[in-house]
This record gives sequence, structure tokens and C-alpha cells, in this order.
Amino acid sequence: MSEFAAFVQLGFAHITALDAIDHILFLLALAAIYTPRDWPDILWVVTAFTVGHSLTLALAVTGMVRVDSAIVEFLIPLTIVATCIENMIVRARASPSRIRNRPILAGVFGLVHGAGFAGYLQNAFGENVGLPLAGFNLGIEAGQIVVLLAVFGFLHLLDGVIARSRAASSRWPVVRLRSAGVSVLIMIVAVRWAVLRSPW
Repeated sequence: MSEFAAFVQLGFAHITALDAIDHILFLLALAAIYTPRDWPDILWVVTAFTVGHSLTLALAVTGMVRVDSAIVEFLIPLTIVATCIENMIVRARASPSRIRNRPILAGVFGLVHGAGFAGYLQNAFGENVGLPLAGFNLGIEAGQIVVLLAVFGFLHLLDGVIARSRAASSRWPVVRLRSAGVSVLIMIVAVRWAVLRSPW
């Protein structure tokens, strides 16, 4: 196996492994307000997140930026909490403000998650970081696609359960009810992580 392929595999394994559950929950929080019909919005959000974490990852592993891993590990659950809060604040799913601001939010939070990926890679690269970095990033992106496909499968099943339960109403349609419920549960987990990871 080539070095490039090895780092693709490493990136894919990192984002899909259980020890990357914080990144997975962030993707779930990002996706919670969407349905598959919203794919143009989802594409902008995922692209912004990718650009953000790729930039920080590149800067950190090349030594251009130094990151405090304890601070980063504390900030990652805070990005999840903030995303969940935004999910619950935004009521009109197709509002222009959400479409405009959501990619910005994802891009900024991607910077934090990229620093988290960098902490994982601190000792993995040799002197030549270009090819391994590209391979790892590609693996991360492939892993994100797999995670998002699984997330939307889960959300679709959840929508069916909510619809059959007749819990939805005109004020709380299925997608909004699902988004609020998923966001609250994720936020509880993320708040606990933030408390446990607090560097102070």
C-alpha cells in the first residue's frame, strides 16, 4: 500500500471510528434540520465545514499554527452545543437568514475540528507533509460522506416513527419535531463533554 493510500485509510478510519464520536455528533447536529430534498443547502454547509477544517489541519501539521489540544478538545463540544442551539432557534427551515448564515457557522466550527484532527496527527507525518496531508484529508471527506449517508438514513427512520406516533402537528411538523428532539439530546451529551474537558 502506498503512503498516500495509507493516509486515506487513516483519515477514513479516524472520522468513522467510535473515538471520533464528537465529530460524528457534530455532523448529526448539522444535518438535523435538513431532509434529503435540501441537498443544495447541505452541499454548501459540508463544503464550508471541509474548507474550515482543511485549512486549520494544514496550518497545524505544517507547524504554521500551534494549537493547545486541551483547549481544542474543550471547544469541539461547544461547537456542537452552539449548532444545536441554532437548530432550535431557527424556526423557518427555508428562511434566507439560515441559508446565508449556516455555511459560515459550519466553516468557523470547521476550523476548530481541523485543529482536533491535527492533534491526532502530530507525530504521524515525516518531513514531507504534502502527500500524507492530502491523503488524510481525502479520507476524512470520504468518511464524512459515509457518516452523512448513515445520518440521513437514521433521520428518515426517525421521521417515520414520529409520523406514525402522531406527535406532530401543524405547529410542530415532523421535521421540526425531529430536529428539536435530536438537537436537545445531542446538546445534553455535548454539555457533559464540555464540562469534563474543561481545562480550567
